[in-house]
Amino acid sequence: MDGIRFAFGTLTVLPVRVTRWDRDAARAGMVWAPLTGLVVGLCAAALGGLLTLLGSGPLLAAAASVAVPAVLTRGLHLDGLADTADGLGSGRPADEALAIMKRSDIGPFGVITLLFVLLAQVAVVDQLYERGWSQGAVAAVASAVVARLALTLAARPGVPAARPGGLGAAVAGTVPVRTAAGVAVLVLAACAGAGAIEGPYGALRQALAVVVALGAAQLLLAHCLRRFGGVTGDVFGALAETAATAALVVLTFGG
Repeated sequence: MDGIRFAFGTLTVLPVRVTRWDRDAARAGMVWAPLTGLVVGLCAAALGGLLTLLGSGPLLAAAASVAVPAVLTRGLHLDGLADTADGLGSGRPADEALAIMKRSDIGPFGVITLLFVLLAQVAVVDQLYERGWSQGAVAAVASAVVARLALTLAARPGVPAARPGGLGAAVAGTVPVRTAAGVAVLVLAACAGAGAIEGPYGALRQALAVVVALGAAQLLLAHCLRRFGGVTGDVFGALAETAATAALVVLTFGG
């Protein structure tokens, strides 16, 4: 329960009080991170489905589905994406780039990145809702779960923290590799099972979306490790948004 509290208390705005803030709680919290994605994704799918039932067009349902994760996380992951884009785009040495990321304002790289990522997410979910409510709903849930799975994998040993304080330092290196791999296999199987509603090709597409999403997140993680020397809370947010967007894009293939 301490791990679940840690996951929901740090990754969502849901009224969950974090009772422990130590390495054991952080480890369990990162293992349970995909569960927070499941809850967030179900809320996104529910709102999109409600608007569809009320007669709204797929574009409004898509915008609402994309907005829900932002609201339920206080824009935490989007803010991390913007800050990471500013740090990477600055071209400065690691210490200076980390200082840029820590500022409260958002620079031009961050704004441009947010604009294109949100446009891509809304465009993809709109396309999926046009095919049917179930496809849009499954995509909203799957992308949210995979986004948090990327955090679980990034919290494995060998991925150091870039600075001593913050969420990145609290969770860096806490999840054993075998545990992270087990969670990844479980999420992959669950997503493939959800896609099987549409038949074998749907299951394959869901599985491919998970693999590609995690691959995109790992590429970004490797780049951040080279540039910053480790991870921060902002990098974790960027990994989540990257994985979510990549998963959504793959789910549009072969429609």
